[in-house]
Amino acid sequence: MEQKLYEAAVEGKVASLQAILEEDQLVLERAMVTCFNETPLHIAAMCGHTDFVKEILGRKSGLAGELDLQQSSPLHLASANGHVEIVKALFLANPDMCLVGDGEGRNPLHLAAMKGRVDVLRELLRVRLNAARDRVDHGETILHLCVKQNQLGTLRLLTETLNDHQFFNSTDDFGNSILHLAVSHKQIQTIRYLVTSVGVNVNAINANGLTALDILAQSGRDVKDFDIADCLREAEALRARDINPTFLSKNQTRVPILAKLTQSEWLEKKRDILMVVASLIATMSFQAGVSPPGGVWQDDSEGKHRAGEAVMAYNYPDSYPYFLRFNTISFVTSLSTILLLMSGLPFKRKTFMWILMVIMWLTITSISLTYAFTIVVITPVKDREPLSHVIKIAVIVWCCVMTLLLLGHTIRLIERWLRSRGIFIWPSPTTTTTASNLNHANANKEAHQIQMP
Repeated sequence: MEQKLYEAAVEGKVASLQAILEEDQLVLERAMVTCFNETPLHIAAMCGHTDFVKEILGRKSGLAGELDLQQSSPLHLASANGHVEIVKALFLANPDMCLVGDGEGRNPLHLAAMKGRVDVLRELLRVRLNAARDRVDHGETILHLCVKQNQLGTLRLLTETLNDHQFFNSTDDFGNSILHLAVSHKQIQTIRYLVTSVGVNVNAINANGLTALDILAQSGRDVKDFDIADCLREAEALRARDINPTFLSKNQTRVPILAKLTQSEWLEKKRDILMVVASLIATMSFQAGVSPPGGVWQDDSEGKHRAGEAVMAYNYPDSYPYFLRFNTISFVTSLSTILLLMSGLPFKRKTFMWILMVIMWLTITSISLTYAFTIVVITPVKDREPLSHVIKIAVIVWCCVMTLLLLGHTIRLIERWLRSRGIFIWPSPTTTTTASNLNHANANKEAHQIQMP
């Protein structure tokens, strides 16, 4: 009989429910005692069968207070799924269920806000406004849940209904306000709404000592960053290091919101990409080494070749050694790059960065030359002459560009090393200006002494 009751709840057939109750009047009472997961009311509320829910509540209203294995009541399920009429019926049957939290401490208002059920949330706020102030695990408010789920609609409804500035600036157990979360998730519309309409504290500091502006500066770069930065700048947001705890002056010096990435920071962020590129080049070099252009001989030939030897070594004896050398260089340098990236060396140092740059220069140049020899070998003789000229020009230009870049970085590294020891190759503008001013002052002093009797 209980199985028929559950089937009727899934399909929402009121007539079947009435027939079952006429046959067994205690079936709903047994469901309250024997059901350890969803009751028929849970199923009907979740599926949105309004008439079925009202029929059960009319016969056994106590089912509205039953919880499933996740500690969710039928009101929780109806709220999360946006069934407004069912929410009204369940609330009338047991109003206290608005205050009951599920296994994660979320009451029906929390679930409606997280799922963006504006109509359901409006109805629950009308009858149980204080339930919106309950906190869930980690001290998060209902506003935190809205921002985490990117539900701007329910966030607007809550701020307009509650109208509590102190509650809007509430923080979780980690000290994060809703603005911290919005900036962390790059929700530009939510950020603009919070700083313009809600008036949250843009300079609130979380438990890690970070303001919303600090979180933006430390987050991964995104196309939305400039819009977020402009929005925070207009709201006079500051970095934590620039905040005076006793007084915030509107004329206080502002710091750049989006500081440019230094070369070391760029390398830290691109470490994974460099690892993938080096691994790919190593794979290509290994494949080219064991399977050279033209393949290998498939059989032995007395006095000529053996099976497994490269065909290119016999047909192109002049080009094959160069092909093998450059391919080996690209393979070894790519493996060296992988080893350096995995070694944990302090790549924030310019010297190590220069070493890595030289290795990558050798890797890319060598694989390019390997490609050039491969193309020449597999190209028919009739097309080889014009193609060889193009390849020669391309290789020369490539080597020239790479050499210039290598020389430029090397000169800059040497210049910084000498400058750190007080040796200046080129005088700085400040030094030139100072020397000019001193010469001018000395000239004036000498002229004054000459005029004196």
